[in-house]
Parts: sequence; structure tokens; C-alpha cells
Amino acid sequence: MMGFMTINNSFFLSRRSVTAKKMTANSINSDDLDKILEAGIRVPDHGALNPWKLIVIQGNKLKQLDEEVILTEFKKTNPKASQSEIEIESSRLQRGGAVIAVLSMPIDHPNIPLWEMQLSSAAVCMNLLNCAQSMGYAAQWLTEWYAYNDIMLAKLGGDIVKDKISGFIYIGTKTEEPNERRRPDPNNVITYL
Repeated sequence: MMGFMTINNSFFLSRRSVTAKKMTANSINSDDLDKILEAGIRVPDHGALNPWKLIVIQGNKLKQLDEEVILTEFKKTNPKASQSEIEIESSRLQRGGAVIAVLSMPIDHPNIPLWEMQLSSAAVCMNLLNCAQSMGYAAQWLTEWYAYNDIMLAKLGGDIVKDKISGFIYIGTKTEEPNERRRPDPNNVITYL
């Protein structure tokens, strides 16, 4: 039987995402980024299949993807977009100093269900988010419309037939402390058998 131990839960009990709108795109220290990535891939992964891929987007590549994919695709589907909407879409990824795209890339396996592989990919997203935030960075896990765009998926190296974008982890610097949001009442979401 495990004895009582003291665990510092204060980070997890007060963890809050900083929205991409409220972060600055300062560059991320490369050693910190390496630690975030290393921690991000330490997730439950039935069969050690690594059914996911991380794509780190920084510097000029943020602007390039904004222009070549996000803005272009937005204009195709929104030909009557206002100038302010176009301005927003032209710099989506540039809100972060680094953006990590996490792709769910399931592998055909006779014993391991697809769902478990997808859950593993989501765990990568949460680990990246927690690690970046625990190091003092502003971070947010976003999907937004371009996470469901086949051109974006292909540009990131995904197979549009079987892969999906689990999310984009934006990492930057806080411009202000985030406000607390409504949290679930534990009595409404937790039961004991």
C-alpha cells in the first residue's frame, strides 16, 4: 500500500489557458521548447505505436501558413468576408511565438482500437499545454476551422483519408493574467460506484 505523500497540486488546481488573442508572439526559448516537446510525447500509448506526429511552426513559417493556407482557404469559402475578418484570418498562427500542430495518425493494428490511438493524440495535446503553462508560458489548445481543413492537414504532412488534426498548441507570452472561467461542479460530473 502506498503511504501518504504530499503532492503540489496548486498548478493543476489553478491551471488556466491564456487565449491566443491575449498572448504576444515572442520567440520561445529553444531549450524550453525542447522540454515542452519531450514532455508532450510522454503519454499513454497502447502498444507504443506513436500514432501521432508533432509539427513545430515558428518564425516565418507561421506567416507563410497563414497566407498560403488559412487566408487562401478562408477567402475561398467566404468570398464576401469583411476587411476586418480578412485581417484576422491573415495572422491566425502568428498570435503565438510557436505553434505545435498535433496530428492524430492512426496505424492499422489488429488489437489496438482506433479510439485509443486518438485518445493518445489528445493526451499529447494536453501534456504540451500543461508543460508550457507550468513553465510560465501563455498557452492554448485550439482547433478552430482550419483544423478541419484538408489543405492544412495535407500541408502538415497528414493523410486526408485517415489522419486528423487534434489541435494547435499556441505558445507565447501573457499580456495579462487570464480570468477564471466557470468550472464544473464536481457533484455533477463525478460519481462513485
